[in-house]
Amino acid sequence: MSVQRIASRYAKSLVDLAVEQQKLERVTEDVRSFKELVKNRDFYLLLKSPVVPASKKITIVDLLLKDKYDALTMAFLRILITKGREQYLPEIAGEFIELYKKFKSISTVRLTTASPMSEAVVEEIRQVLVSSSLTKDNIDLQLSVDPDIIGGFVLAFDDKIYDASIAEKLEKLRRGFVENAYISQIRAR
Repeated sequence: MSVQRIASRYAKSLVDLAVEQQKLERVTEDVRSFKELVKNRDFYLLLKSPVVPASKKITIVDLLLKDKYDALTMAFLRILITKGREQYLPEIAGEFIELYKKFKSISTVRLTTASPMSEAVVEEIRQVLVSSSLTKDNIDLQLSVDPDIIGGFVLAFDDKIYDASIAEKLEKLRRGFVENAYISQIRAR
């Protein structure tokens, strides 16, 4: 069975259980925290290691997270470790977040600009996106800065990309000059 399929099944189970117990928001906080924890290389390697026994992994997870995470989240982690599925936890966490966003009708929008934007401009862009029919009512706006785009912005959500960057416009202009048959005929003379 593929990793994606395994992650999807376990994540769906956790979402369903969290909704049933009315703990979805709390469990989501735990899963987001866990995703950040897995970025720690040592912890990640611990989860993936076939040499470390499950009992030791459970003890370490309990020491690190027991007082911080909800009982449902801890029980879920213990079950996965006991069943030998702990190596899929990073993927399960990612899939859980995606299912949560679908359940709550949240669109993830990535906005890349050449320089940081003011809060007023970010809020204005958020309002335009919400009022459009392109995104859902709730938006998770992820901002990033990339000086290589020179100016303008790149907006990406779902399977769509709107590239209004200066770098893209310059590239289109360059392609236009390369493909221009009239200029290439002049050069041939």
